[in-house]
Amino acid sequence: MTGSNEYKLNQGPEDSISAVKFSSSTTQFLLVSSWDCTVRLYDVASNTMRMKYQHTAPVLDCAFYVDTIVGTHDAPIRCVEYCPEVNVMVTGSWDRSVRLWDPRTPCNAGTFTQPEKVYTLSVAGDRLIVGTAGRRVLVWDLRNMGYVQQRRESSLKYQTRCIRAFPNKQGYVLSSIEGRVAVEYLDPSLEFQKKKYAFKCHRLKEDGIEHVYPVNAISFHSVHNTFATGGSDGFVNIWDPFNKKRLCQFHRYPTSIASLAFNNDGTLLAIASSYMHEMGDINHPEDAIFIRQVTDAETKPK
Repeated sequence: MTGSNEYKLNQGPEDSISAVKFSSSTTQFLLVSSWDCTVRLYDVASNTMRMKYQHTAPVLDCAFYVDTIVGTHDAPIRCVEYCPEVNVMVTGSWDRSVRLWDPRTPCNAGTFTQPEKVYTLSVAGDRLIVGTAGRRVLVWDLRNMGYVQQRRESSLKYQTRCIRAFPNKQGYVLSSIEGRVAVEYLDPSLEFQKKKYAFKCHRLKEDGIEHVYPVNAISFHSVHNTFATGGSDGFVNIWDPFNKKRLCQFHRYPTSIASLAFNNDGTLLAIASSYMHEMGDINHPEDAIFIRQVTDAETKPK
């Protein structure tokens, strides 16, 4: 089901979609990584695939940068981000490390051991927020990686699925496999820590039983500081973190929401509807990427 404000991308990946990322410099280019061993570049304005890059193994994340980055980890690389403030590429891996890469050389600019496998990371200015197994959250200063700036435990009881930093760089949003989202602040002062909170979401009542779904994806609106969440229930919600309320919910998508990305001016949202094998190897709807035009009515705090 798609309306006039939404369409499906042509030539989508042939296996589970791991990440969708819009370019920070244009409104129309979308990068998509997949378990089909490809990274694809789309022009969403014309609904065409511009380029496809074939890898030898499933690709778990992707990021835009003007040059090719060369580097390796000792286990699968789960997440990758580019930090323009410090001009480094950051990768997090199941080998329990975060590595920085100087994109000009390219070379490894440092390897930093983490307490557990890295599941997710996000860059907030020159701060790096890392979410690992064991519900740990570590905050690093990318200008001085000699020590961990903050060690935290997730305020959610279950495994961390996604972390994304606020565009205003003051905090981050963290989601778990158990239908919850936490809004956290980086400033350790009591004044800021009193503002943090968590809430339940992506839960459905069917026949009197509440089903709880993982919250797989978070993406911030670059203009309004509101954010979208996507869950294994197939729904996308838009949240106003300042007034602590849901602004809207879109129609149900064919299967789990694996990844979300707003474009740089906040007019489009890329939605990866892709089964994440929560129920094992069963028949499931085909993987698809939907591009939705979003309005201020859906994304602006009220």
